[in-house]
Amino acid sequence: MTIHHTTHEVLEAIRKSQSLPQGDPRLLAFGLEKSTFSQPTSATDGLAFYDLEPGAKFLAPVLTPLRNETPRVSGRGGIQANWRAITGVNTNGLRLGVSGGNRAGVQAVTTADYFASYKGIGLETSVDFEAEYAGVGFDDVRAQAGLRGLQATMIGEEALILGGNNSLPLGVTPTPTLTASASGGSLASGTLSVICVALSLDGFINGSVLGGVQSQITRTNADGSTDIFGGGAAQKSANATVAVTGPSGVVAAVVATVRGALGYAWFWGAAGSEVLGAITSVNSVSISATAAGTQTAASLPGADWSNNALVFDGLLTIALKPGSGAYVASQASGTAGVGTPLTADGAGGVVEIDAALKSMWDNYRLSPDTIWVNSQEALNISKKILAGSANSAQRFIFNAAQDAIGGGVMVRTYLNRFSMSGGSTLDIRVHPNLPAGTILMTARSIPYPLSGVGNVFQIRTRRDYYQIEWPLRTRRYEYGVYADEVLQHYFPPSLAVISNIANG
Repeated sequence: MTIHHTTHEVLEAIRKSQSLPQGDPRLLAFGLEKSTFSQPTSATDGLAFYDLEPGAKFLAPVLTPLRNETPRVSGRGGIQANWRAITGVNTNGLRLGVSGGNRAGVQAVTTADYFASYKGIGLETSVDFEAEYAGVGFDDVRAQAGLRGLQATMIGEEALILGGNNSLPLGVTPTPTLTASASGGSLASGTLSVICVALSLDGFINGSVLGGVQSQITRTNADGSTDIFGGGAAQKSANATVAVTGPSGVVAAVVATVRGALGYAWFWGAAGSEVLGAITSVNSVSISATAAGTQTAASLPGADWSNNALVFDGLLTIALKPGSGAYVASQASGTAGVGTPLTADGAGGVVEIDAALKSMWDNYRLSPDTIWVNSQEALNISKKILAGSANSAQRFIFNAAQDAIGGGVMVRTYLNRFSMSGGSTLDIRVHPNLPAGTILMTARSIPYPLSGVGNVFQIRTRRDYYQIEWPLRTRRYEYGVYADEVLQHYFPPSLAVISNIANG
């Protein structure tokens, strides 16, 4: 029998079997009456094609506006960037009148020396041999590892530029003041103990009620070495207690604002067993139920771990440091758990923003150009401005097309009325890492002639981004993405920070 004859006979047999009814007794005799195929219920079962598009999609945000817009310049070695500045002329206030034939008085000039130490930043990633084998035909896993390492480093760098804290320890958190009420909550009768922990930007954005706040961090590195550094939590406060009348008790807790703090963690429960129950962006909390977290105040070390010696100071820290000359304001405590929101001035402006702009003009004859906000403040600023009674503060554009009416208003700029030019426009921009309750104002130029300052702030690098593929020590490719740099800010008075802002 030839191959042709065999194939022909097999095909003929298949056609004959397919023509038989499903209940044919001849199939039943062979146990084949149900041997049919149907669509599988899972994409990975049966004989169905797996329709997978090649290449992994990247769906994580990489939002780094400050990093993208901050100039990067090369350093020239050394361990720190150093600069000197003339900070005042005729500071003794000599009058200019001169008598005949005589010379004028001698003015006083003030100078200052500044420095900023370089810091290394970076992350590591790896790809084992089997991961590379498995990815063949789908994606280049090693290239993905290098790219994602760079992106992750940029995301972390953005947070450092905004609020890295090398030199502003928050110290010991003040003891809270407590006030109990018999209604409005679900606290049982008894004595409630409350402990507060002030948080830096790092502590606030990396803390959560369920995950806890980070105080002292011990990190094991890729080479087996160990680093110990601060995770952004100040030293916890002493506990405060108050008698509660249940079963509907509620306790209002307020702590004095801490300069440099962008948030507060609250622990409550029986004395000695306080548990994390809330993280707020204002200096108060309303306690109406048992704490939902699991981290105990007793587990926190009795020391201040709010700053991190391994990083450089960011813009918020530079502004908030005592003596910086930056405008720093904190909203009043207000009602516990609520706080004090921004205030509309009734004329299309915001009282607190205008106070900052006026102070910067009165003291330094300058204006910022950007107002950085959280999404909460972006919404609230829009509401405050729209609530103004001055019709001139609003402009509406109507489209004549049918069905073209849309809702929602977003204020994108703010008019600074304190300027030599009679008014300057500031951009309002939402920053992905700025906490609710905080506003940061920055300037990219200063209006002083022959100042010698090209960039008001810049990243100065001893070595900009570089990637290392380490020698093989296991069946794994290991990569590191690093940079060595520092943020220089030549004139902190061009910064402004308003914090402790309530939602509303």
